[in-house]
Amino acid sequence: MDQIDRKILDLLQQDASLQINAIAESVGLSAAPCWRRIRKMEEDGLITRRVALVDRRKANLAMTVFVAVKATRHTTDWLDGFRRLISTIPEIVEAWRLAGEADYLLRIVVPDIDAYDDVYKRMIGRLDFSDISSSIAMEEMKFTTALPMDYLLRK
Repeated sequence: MDQIDRKILDLLQQDASLQINAIAESVGLSAAPCWRRIRKMEEDGLITRRVALVDRRKANLAMTVFVAVKATRHTTDWLDGFRRLISTIPEIVEAWRLAGEADYLLRIVVPDIDAYDDVYKRMIGRLDFSDISSSIAMEEMKFTTALPMDYLLRK
């Protein structure tokens, strides 16, 4: 990995649909070596996939709810059931297992409070929880899918 790879990743994170020629020109390479670098990053698993980002508001998913979950018990059976549950609810777009007060943090996107209530009922209808605490986002102050590449060269 070098500065050129970092620049390529920065460009792809901003727009994965860029043509190879445009990327190559931006980083000072010809198309073939640039393409080989991208393929290597894909083969090495650094680039895991290329996706289209959808504007959630235009997709009628204007409400974001952060949900802190506490498990009723800390067993692999409960965790497996929780994993199965969250995998079947498409409104849950992120799920994190935590150390601290809450055991899990979910990010849920829905059109409105009624839709969130439906998600909540599906969750509690399929699994027991010690506590579920919901926080409705009022304003999205920063959102990015781009990771900082400054640390890539620090190994």
